[in-house]
Amino acid sequence: MKPNGKNQEQLTDDEYNNWFPHISPDGKWIVFLSYMPDMQPDQHPFYQHVYLRIMPVNGGKPKVIAYLYGGQGTINTPSWSPDSKRIAFVSNSAVE
Repeated sequence: MKPNGKNQEQLTDDEYNNWFPHISPDGKWIVFLSYMPDMQPDQHPFYQHVYLRIMPVNGGKPKVIAYLYGGQGTINTPSWSPDSKRIAFVSNSAVE
């Protein structure tokens, strides 16, 4: 979409529930979380099996870059390094 929120365009069309998109500083990539298909589309809880995926900003097939326990809180803030080469994220695990 444009910075003013107009001309929204859907970029993904798959069975996953995709959330929390972040565009790279160089404007070339989008990284986002993908919840499994059995997750309700209106939910985005933490501590779930999720994929961290990346795709070109102009569309294309998303690529999985990590499979982790995460969700809400994994990439809520800008996650890209300034040079667009690295992504920071949080993966949760059970503490016993």
